[in-house]
Amino acid sequence: MRIFAIETSCDETATAIVDVPARRTLAQRVYSQLPEHAPYGGVVPEIASRAHLERLPELAAQTLAESGLSWADITAFAATTGPGLTTALVIGTTFAKTLALANGKPFLATNHIEGHALSPHFANTQLTFPYLLLLVTGGHTQLIMVEGVGRYTQLGTTLDDAVGECFDKVGKLLGLPHPAGPQVEKLAATGNPQGIKLPSPLHDTSLNFSFSGLKTAVKDLLTHNPQPITHNPSIASAFQTTVAQSLARKTGLALQQTAATQLVVAGGVAANAAIRSALQQVAAQHGATFTAPPLSLCTDNAVMIAYAAGLRHAAHLSTGGLGSAVRPRWPLEEMAV
Repeated sequence: MRIFAIETSCDETATAIVDVPARRTLAQRVYSQLPEHAPYGGVVPEIASRAHLERLPELAAQTLAESGLSWADITAFAATTGPGLTTALVIGTTFAKTLALANGKPFLATNHIEGHALSPHFANTQLTFPYLLLLVTGGHTQLIMVEGVGRYTQLGTTLDDAVGECFDKVGKLLGLPHPAGPQVEKLAATGNPQGIKLPSPLHDTSLNFSFSGLKTAVKDLLTHNPQPITHNPSIASAFQTTVAQSLARKTGLALQQTAATQLVVAGGVAANAAIRSALQQVAAQHGATFTAPPLSLCTDNAVMIAYAAGLRHAAHLSTGGLGSAVRPRWPLEEMAV
């Protein structure tokens, strides 16, 4: 089963061909739109959509050429149809539908979050179902029990800002360039978090998260300081440490409540080394194994989309079809059988 997939949910244009049963990437391309959005300090949907439209034909052709295959060798075509930016989703979905229609192959509408949820399973052949997933992205912070393909139970979610969103907002407050999240981690590496007190977010026994108060605390710290503070490594370090501790504490509660023996982290924020380290420690404390996908599978990519689409197709689960509409909001729970 060879799946050709397209990912255009936000500001990365990505294509890939994946041999799903072998868990093998035959070819892939990713174009980051950072140069287009950097002058505006954030993602501009119209610019993202135009960049997808301009780059997709070339990326698709390069991916096919690299694989050594022809369109006739492709089993099905997939695209991220949600969640994400509406106009960006339309570009990738229309492109994939056109390829499917022209080649007489199925089109598989794919959930971006399901792609993240299954990406560790693609990367680690030793990982088996079930596992506890901590999903940390720019738009999502969730604890999910993954029992199998199409079998997901949400245990907790963010009540306000997602952790990736909070990283970006704090980065902006510190005067860091877009994308601010990775810049915060880089700045924090040279800071000392001990001298700065920040509140512990939502310190209760639930499995939900809240980061808006932490963001506000950083803003107040900067606002009420008599001297302007920018690019401050100690503030960045204190913030990152507080986030990592909060994620680890809630994840520890989830491990305790579910008795899960495997902990997995996925999503763009999973690339953060401090967060990975804190989660690895909490997994060890509860006697669970810890898995994080390689950095290339943490950020938006088409490999995870191809894999998720292929697994659902093989399991005869609903994958929509040529009539599928894009869904800017598409909770993972709706993918459950």
